Amino acid sequence: SESEEVMSGCGCGRNSTRSVFNSKTAELLSHHQVEIKQSFPKEGWVEEDPKEILQSVYECMERTCEKLTQLNIDISNIKAIGVTNQRETTLVWDKETGEPLYNAIVWLDLRTQSTVERLINKTPGRNKNHLKHKTGLPISTYFSAVKLRWLMDNVDEVREAVVCHRAMFGTVDSWLIWCLTGGKKGGVHCTDVTNASRTMLFNIHTMDWDPELCKYFGIPMEILPRVRSSSEIYGLMKSGALSGIPISGCLGDQSAALVGQMCFQDGQAKNTYGTGCFLLRNTGPKPVMSDHGLLTTVAYKLGRDKPACYALEGSVAIAGAVVRWLQDNLGIIGSSEELEKLAASVGTSYGCYFVPAFSGLYAPYWEPSARGIICGLTQFTNKSHLAFAALEAVCFQTREILDAMNQDSGIPLTQLQVDGGMTSNRLLMQLQADILCIPVVKPSMPETTALGAAMAAGAAEGVSVWSLSPEDLSEVTSEKFEPQINPEESEFRYARWKKAVQKSMNWETTDIFSSAPLGFYIMGSMLMLVGARYLAGRCQRHEALLINQNNS
Repeated sequence: SESEEVMSGCGCGRNSTRSVFNSKTAELLSHHQVEIKQSFPKEGWVEEDPKEILQSVYECMERTCEKLTQLNIDISNIKAIGVTNQRETTLVWDKETGEPLYNAIVWLDLRTQSTVERLINKTPGRNKNHLKHKTGLPISTYFSAVKLRWLMDNVDEVREAVVCHRAMFGTVDSWLIWCLTGGKKGGVHCTDVTNASRTMLFNIHTMDWDPELCKYFGIPMEILPRVRSSSEIYGLMKSGALSGIPISGCLGDQSAALVGQMCFQDGQAKNTYGTGCFLLRNTGPKPVMSDHGLLTTVAYKLGRDKPACYALEGSVAIAGAVVRWLQDNLGIIGSSEELEKLAASVGTSYGCYFVPAFSGLYAPYWEPSARGIICGLTQFTNKSHLAFAALEAVCFQTREILDAMNQDSGIPLTQLQVDGGMTSNRLLMQLQADILCIPVVKPSMPETTALGAAMAAGAAEGVSVWSLSPEDLSEVTSEKFEPQINPEESEFRYARWKKAVQKSMNWETTDIFSSAPLGFYIMGSMLMLVGARYLAGRCQRHEALLINQNNS
C-alpha cells in the first residue's frame, strides 16, 4: 500500500542496481539496473571508472524513483538506504578536490602478482599464510592491500597525495558513501566490517585496522576509512530525489547475499553465482580457521552493540565471467540464454573439460600461476560441447569449495541455497545438483544481495523499520532442484575435472629463468646468437682484408 515503509538497497558490482523493498513483507517493489563498463588496459588488468560507478548509482536512484511514482508509491515512504558492493576493488581519491586519482582496480585484477611475490619472499619460510592468523586470508592479488601498495608504488598522483596528506583510500562502498553524503563538503569516510575484512589490513579478532599489518604493507593508517558496523546510520543523502534519507546499511556483496538468504544460524550457507562464485557458511560468533584453502571472513555485524558473526568462504574467480568470455572473446554465443540452449542441445561435454583459470585459481588452491585450459578435445567436439563444459566448470568449482567446507566444518551440507544472475539458467542449477549430489534451492526473488543491504539499513538503530528477529523474518518462496544422476557418474566426472585442474597449474611464471630447462634454452640461444654475430663480424673483416689484398 502507499503508506507502507519501503527500503532501498543499492548494489554495485558488475552492474549498478537499485532495488526497493517493502520492509514488512520483503517484497521487491521496483528496481533498475545499469551496466558498469570494465576496461582491460593490459593483459590481466581490470579497471572501472569511479565516476561512472557513482553516476550509475545516481541514474539508478532517479529511474527507480520514477518507477515507484508510476506504481503510485510515494517516495517519501523510503525510510533508509543500504549499500552493497563488490569487495576488494580498490580506489584512492583526493579529499580536497573529490577527484579519483586512478581508476578503480577490480578484485579480479592480476597486476599485483610481482608485489605479492615480493611480499611472500620476505615472510619466514615464504609462507603465503603468514598473516592468516590476523586476517583470515592468504597473501594474494585478490585483496585490497596489495592493490593499494601497487598504486602507491606506480602512480605518481597517488604517491604525491599520500605524502601531502590528501589521499583517501576505500573500497567501492567507502567511495559511494563519501560521495553521497557530501564528498569534499563533509562527506563521511567510512566502511563496514565486512568490507574491511577483505583488505588484509583489518584484524578480524580486534575488529579494527591493525598497525602491524599496515606497517607490513607500508600503508599509512591516516588514509583508511573509519570502520563501522554493517547496520547503523552513517550519514544522510545530500542530493537527488532521496536527499535527507539516511544511509544506514553497508555490506560487502557476499555478506549481503548471506543476510538476504536469511542465513543467520551457525551452519547455514549460500552460494552466489555472479562474475565469480562465492560460497559462504555462517560459523557464528567465533572465527573458524580453514585447513583446506578457504577464507575466514566477517559475515556481518548488524548494529554497533551487536556481536560480529563470521563465515568460512570459498571464492572462485571465474563463473559468470566465462559466459562473457565465450560471448565477447570467442563469439560462439550472442547471449547467456543462447549458452543454455547450446549446452542443452547436446546434454554432455563429450569428455571435454574447461578450467577457466583466467585469473589463476582461487579457493581452495590459491595458485596464481594457473591459467585457463580446455582439454579432452576430439574431432567430434563442437561449440555445444564447449558450452556444456563451461557450465560444468562452474559446478565443479563449487563442488571443490563445498568439499573443503564440509571437511573444515565436519558437518556436510544437506542442501545448497543459491542466488545470483546465473541461477536463471535452469540447466546450470540441475547440473549443480547432479555434481554436488545434494538438492539446490533457489529463491523465487533473485535480488537477495540488494535485499540483504535493505534489511541491514531498515534494522539500524534510529530507523528500526525492519525486524531481524527469527520469528519476524518473511518466508522465502523457492524452487528445488534434486540430483538426477547416480553418484558414481558424478564422481567419475569430478575426478576427470580434478585431473584437468592439475594440468592448468604452474603455467605462468614472473621470472623467465625460474624454469631451469627454459632458462638453459634461452641462455643457450643467446650465446649462440652472440657467437653467430661474432663469427659474422670476423668473416666480414676477413673478406674485407682479402679484397684489399687483391686490389693491391
